Amino acid sequence: MAATQRITALENVPAESTFLFRVADELGDRREAILVANGPESTDADVSCWLNYCQHFTHIKLDKGDGAPMRDGEVICANHGAYFEADSGKCTFGPCEGAYLTELEVTVSDGDVYLADEEYEFVAAGPLEDDADLTSTSNVEF
Repeated sequence: MAATQRITALENVPAESTFLFRVADELGDRREAILVANGPESTDADVSCWLNYCQHFTHIKLDKGDGAPMRDGEVICANHGAYFEADSGKCTFGPCEGAYLTELEVTVSDGDVYLADEEYEFVAAGPLEDDADLTSTSNVEF
């Protein structure tokens, strides 16, 4: 798709949460993605990018608009407690243990984070505006 596109300044990616933004795929379908800093002094090797959905139920967002919870370098799905390694996207605990988040390629240059994934185009920071959140606050599954 497009050439490398600036997402945000590296300093805007929280050390203990996520930075939410929108992308469009080759068909124009818009999706959400999250940036995760894998340490307090992040470099390009320490910033990861994932599509913003849990591998257990893909309609459940990890970041619901105010940052995904994190603990000890792992992103947590608040709906059912799955833990994903921030740097690899691997689920280490929960109902989707062993699954991986879907990665988008990013780079860091001169203090800015850029989307470098050929399958997606950067749209804007923040959540999808027309997206109905179908997630529940319940941890009960049927």
